Amino acid sequence: QVQLVESGGGLVQAGGSLRLSCAASGSIFSINVMGWYRQAPGKQRELVATITTGGITNYADSVKGRFTISRDNAKNTVYLQMNSLKPEDTAVYYCKCVVRRAFSSPWSDYWGQGTQVTVSS
Repeated sequence: QVQLVESGGGLVQAGGSLRLSCAASGSIFSINVMGWYRQAPGKQRELVATITTGGITNYADSVKGRFTISRDNAKNTVYLQMNSLKPEDTAVYYCKCVVRRAFSSPWSDYWGQGTQVTVSS
């Protein structure tokens, strides 16, 4: 199986910073896109940022210029540096990895368990 373990969430005041990490482990042959999503109470899960194996990034308009996604391919880990946090960034943040478990296996999505980020005003 594949496990994604997230860390780094917490409570921070508006304007502050947090850094999220997500480490993938288990039966992994290759990881394609890695990304972060978030879900606020009463809202649908939404994309925050993604990064390809080659480092091409994509961001939601709401976080551009404030959040930075990066990855360490050797460690199968993706990071999300969040600066200038706003109360509307409050949500459970989930990482997602597109993983192939063997050379002949199809690509599949795996999700982390989520980490709470709370930004106080």
